Amino acid sequence: MADFLNLMKQAQQMQEQLQKAQAEQAKQVVTGEAGGGLVKVTMNGKHEVQRVAIDASLYSDERALLEDLVAAACNAAVAKVAENNQQTLAGMTAGLNLPPGFKLPF
Repeated sequence: MADFLNLMKQAQQMQEQLQKAQAEQAKQVVTGEAGGGLVKVTMNGKHEVQRVAIDASLYSDERALLEDLVAAACNAAVAKVAENNQQTLAGMTAGLNLPPGFKLPF
């Protein structure tokens, strides 16, 4: 019974830590770039785009190229948010013996 209570206590502590980590992750800001920095997208940890910066030299280029670069910069920012989130969770779950493929949060 004591083992079960200890396990429940650990689960509650982990849930509290996850909630704190998610709040911190939402505050993080990353910038994804494309075209060698000609297009930059700034995004928060909730994957909300906060700013798009386009170098003036692209205004005269083809519209399709510009659209592709904006999409690539968005994808780069999303990848950075995912990497930051993974690193945060990895630090929290260090020492836990989770089965392979087990994903957090639940």
